Amino acid sequence: MGQARVNGVTLECRSNGSGESVFLVHGSASDYRTWRFQEEVLAADFNVICYSRRYHWPNAEIASGAVYSMTEHVDDLEALIRDLDAAPAHLVGHSYGAFLCLLLAIREPGLVRTLVLAEPPVITLFVSPRPRPSELLRLLVIRPRTAAVIIGFGAAGIGPATKAFQAGDAEAGLRRFARAVFGRGGYDSLPESRRAQVRDNLSNVEAEILGPGLAPLNALDLRKLQLPVLLVTGESSVKLFQRLTDALEELLPRASRVQIPAASHMMHEDNAPAFNRAVRSFLAANA
Repeated sequence: MGQARVNGVTLECRSNGSGESVFLVHGSASDYRTWRFQEEVLAADFNVICYSRRYHWPNAEIASGAVYSMTEHVDDLEALIRDLDAAPAHLVGHSYGAFLCLLLAIREPGLVRTLVLAEPPVITLFVSPRPRPSELLRLLVIRPRTAAVIIGFGAAGIGPATKAFQAGDAEAGLRRFARAVFGRGGYDSLPESRRAQVRDNLSNVEAEILGPGLAPLNALDLRKLQLPVLLVTGESSVKLFQRLTDALEELLPRASRVQIPAASHMMHEDNAPAFNRAVRSFLAANA
């Protein structure tokens, strides 16, 4: 398989191995190349489907004025699982891709066997996509540590990135976004292979930040989700992702958690052997 046609778009897609299906779902400034250390390892035991989401390299780029919609990406993942007759599937998602996997499991739990969620940015569990000051003040009272990291993420990262993209300075927008997500050093701290992926998907970063934002998330929906879930964090990830994962661990009934040593937000690239061991062990226990 080289491509898949879903919901009117063509997605670069490849399949390896046999057995139960495992879908690898990448994050924002990324594409299917990010899973190069996982595909063959997981294909020893599973049918691994790795694809680039709509607009992401090497698929057709997002058109000028088009909306980068989280719901649309969830629709694509659902259609892909159905078209490949792969349900119930194991979903392994990173960052924005992990959020998509979680949303699909809430919407259509019958399509999903297990979830591996690597630092999904579930900020909308606490505030709206463009939070008002009153929302943040209320959160400061209820969960001060979570509020602090969300406010910091907006003030030092997403806010300045939005202004830069609106002003037409894509390079500055990218660097602000990267600093917020990857921590100290930001874009410059990434290996060249990762920077290449970011550059190839820069239009998606801009469209995501200037678009409608992250989908809303409800705590009650998480409490009802009865699927096995593995939550994965990086030892050196920014505090935002640690706090958000804390919340998911509290709410998801069947969640377990692992921290990948010597790794940050890109833990599946930073320390692939440790990430792969954790995922293979979890999948084997729930196959």
